[in-house]
Amino acid sequence: MKDTSEILSIDGREVRVTNPDKAYFSKQTKLSKLDLVRYYLSVASGALGGIRDRPLVLKRFVDGADAPPFYQKRAPAQRPPWLRTVTLSFPSGRTAEEIVVDDAAGLAWIVNLGCIELHPHPVRAGDLDHPDELRVDLDPNPGVAWDDVRRVALEVKAFLEEMGLCGWPKTSGSRGMHVNARIERRWSFVEVRRAALALSRAIERRAPALASSKWWKEERHGVFLDYNQNAKDRTTCSAYSVRPLADARVSTPLHWDEVADCDPADFTVLTVPRRLAELGDPHADMDQAPGSLEKLLELAAQDEADGLGDAPWPPHFRKMEGEAPRVAPSRARAAAAKNTAAKKPRAKAPLVTIANSPDKEAARAGLERWKNKHPEAAALLAADDVLVDSMRGRSSTWTRIRVNLRHVPEDLRPPQETPDPDDDPTRAWRDGRARHRR
Repeated sequence: MKDTSEILSIDGREVRVTNPDKAYFSKQTKLSKLDLVRYYLSVASGALGGIRDRPLVLKRFVDGADAPPFYQKRAPAQRPPWLRTVTLSFPSGRTAEEIVVDDAAGLAWIVNLGCIELHPHPVRAGDLDHPDELRVDLDPNPGVAWDDVRRVALEVKAFLEEMGLCGWPKTSGSRGMHVNARIERRWSFVEVRRAALALSRAIERRAPALASSKWWKEERHGVFLDYNQNAKDRTTCSAYSVRPLADARVSTPLHWDEVADCDPADFTVLTVPRRLAELGDPHADMDQAPGSLEKLLELAAQDEADGLGDAPWPPHFRKMEGEAPRVAPSRARAAAAKNTAAKKPRAKAPLVTIANSPDKEAARAGLERWKNKHPEAAALLAADDVLVDSMRGRSSTWTRIRVNLRHVPEDLRPPQETPDPDDDPTRAWRDGRARHRR
């Protein structure tokens, strides 16, 4: 077959773009793989600020934004000699040699692998045990207005300043916002996460109607501050990352005076290069003044003295000292009722699973079919009764949608039906493990 690759010369290095005309976005904005590479080269001065000297998890969309991606921690064996790597250790005890990108040529090379978005760890290659970044991830529950996200972000800004830290805001490129703060490299991942948890709880106390620090989705409301994004082995998309949405939206750095009026839909592959060229990078000075976590850790100690223990960790982490039982509150209540042999056990939250799919849009379409099938129940749902979970498999993510029927009278509650669609990519693996145990 004829080789259609295109060779790009970037700062004296050659990068081969394979299948340059392959469609990577097609539903709304039309972009080829080569278009995506050229986008990243046009914003390289800003994008490299978020990933330079950091190990990267490769989230590869090899068939474009419309197809499921997979995660690749280990650096490809076939790679240019000028790309360096570092060896990370993970909570599981395993290690992986990960790519470190320092220049535009390296950026183009990983985008050619299908890395539509960029996922750096919050550490530098020279010190893999001490993060230099506190990450505040504002994740709105379904139905939460964008204005609420902005209001919580501004609350985070004010609180960080009280703690002696400078927050740098950016849109997540989806429905949320990120506020990152550079910190001195003095604290472990466990301590940074502890500080992030204290911050999340403080913001919830300041804005209880808007913000939530609760890990379990059945307890959340408003905007969730995901403190676990600071746990080791967790990554978030970095500045100028393209997100796999139909409009090719970009996670875009902002000045604080832009936050109150910004619209994330304004920042796309088609608009951000010009914005960067004309306005410069709002995060250009981010590395200049790293701050201290001492005040946040003092607040964490006060929370613990007041009886607030550790909050749940991500499910793939070992049980941590001081952590409460890692079980959803509704299940814990049901187990407690059973253990005390109550005559009338307290019912668990009436959750039904609606859809399982590697394709988020297919899962959401299944939710709409369920609503059309059960209009009386659907009309009684609150915004936070729809739980959209991004589930992480062994090397990929998939979407599970559940509905909490707590606001629906029992006689109107639809029973659990076969999810539509019902494509859980981990089922075969879990069934295989179960058979092996037997």
